[in-house]
Amino acid sequence: MLDKQSPIPIYVQIEERLKSQISDGRFPPGAAIPSERELTEAFGVSRMTVRQAITNLVNEGLLFREKGRGTFVAVPKVEQPLSGMTSFTEDMLARGMKPSNQLLTFGKRKPDKQVAEELQLEADEEVFFVERIRYADSIPMAIERTYLPVKLFPELNEDVLAGSLYVFVEGTARLKIGGAVQKMEAALVKREDAELLHVETPFSVLIIERISKLSNGVPFEVVRSTYRADRYKFTSEIQR
Repeated sequence: MLDKQSPIPIYVQIEERLKSQISDGRFPPGAAIPSERELTEAFGVSRMTVRQAITNLVNEGLLFREKGRGTFVAVPKVEQPLSGMTSFTEDMLARGMKPSNQLLTFGKRKPDKQVAEELQLEADEEVFFVERIRYADSIPMAIERTYLPVKLFPELNEDVLAGSLYVFVEGTARLKIGGAVQKMEAALVKREDAELLHVETPFSVLIIERISKLSNGVPFEVVRSTYRADRYKFTSEIQR
């Protein structure tokens, strides 16, 4: 029962009750919590009060909503160091998680001016455009939109994209990856991306743009990724 005479707001009491149930394992990671209607009846409060409590827990990253399905306990965030250059597949395997992909788009196209400049391409050169949803343990983590010069990877196909692109680059294509320049910013998810990531708008995401180069300095990849902010946290080690 809630203490309605307490100076602690009711929605805060509900938050603390749900946090306790999450920490003691009643609602493990990935499990659905009761619906707003069920919580309203259980606590004897208004639906608005319950919704405020749930929204606060979503903002804290303890819960997440999936459109049409309900509200679930969040899996602990994947901690991604900003130093070093690894693929999504390599990252997830290193954390004991099972990576998978859903290929949305694959084909050749003429790049726009910005991508052509970033890949140092001539006006008539084409790129492969790859759009994938990246999953870890069947949970959507990010959307990747990648541009690759056709002249560097003429054998690229859908089978390759089921796994690690970097394994293909350094294995089949026998090219050595050097490094990358990467930019990151926070944003609100676009409506079309929200559906792919199974989140409701408004929702915070991390936008990462990377230009990757071979060891000889030739750019081989431009990738623009949209990461769920409730799934990722990025760390860096710095020294004065």
